[in-house]
Amino acid sequence: MKDILEPFLYPHNLFLWGLLLACVCYRRKGLWLLFFWFYLSGNTLVANQLRDWYQSQIQSSLPAGFSGDYVLLGCGGNEHSLPDCARNRILQLARMLNAQQRPAKVYMTTLHCGPYLKLLQEQSAYAEASCFDAGPTTYNEMATLKKKLDPAQHYLMISSDYHALRVAALARQHGIQAQVFAASSSTFRPVNCGLNCLLTVNLSNFDLWSKLSAEGASMLVYHLTKGWTDWYQPVPENAKGRE
Repeated sequence: MKDILEPFLYPHNLFLWGLLLACVCYRRKGLWLLFFWFYLSGNTLVANQLRDWYQSQIQSSLPAGFSGDYVLLGCGGNEHSLPDCARNRILQLARMLNAQQRPAKVYMTTLHCGPYLKLLQEQSAYAEASCFDAGPTTYNEMATLKKKLDPAQHYLMISSDYHALRVAALARQHGIQAQVFAASSSTFRPVNCGLNCLLTVNLSNFDLWSKLSAEGASMLVYHLTKGWTDWYQPVPENAKGRE
């Protein structure tokens, strides 16, 4: 009984039903539009359809017989610590290296290499890692990688799940032969619930929509500005990094 009733007492669900009451009492079209937007965006069953579609578009298992090198895209951090997204990517990479049990080159693109290299070396003995600063954005990273990677070689890129489609599109554009492997994050983790999913919303779904909207907006800005700006260019060869 607790699992059934508890979701209805969350503030966002109290707001949902308060909004429905306001719609019935005041009968305003704007209120109804707000209600349906809030319900459909936050409803678990609806959002799971988007999760399922998105996950079908990205690589989520190690390709059979893969014998190429790896690229791990940076995800921020500083000289002393790693954010969760970077940790998830490194742990995913280590699992793949350990599963293959063969030495493999790993290209890591981040400004602060120390924590990245330390965690990878702790988790896998098979990585021959090269770490360098490839720029502040994914666009700089891909432009820098285009100069560093062998266009005839096949690579497996590791990024976060919500980031994977944009990375794959940029790799194709730069002529990099790469499959993009999606390290999991809480954004795409399905929410477990029963019939109360039909009558409630979940705030994690708004995180899902906001991240995908931001990814799409980022690509739109890139395509609109790349012809007359240079913010996406590769970093200089002498940029900070460490082998």
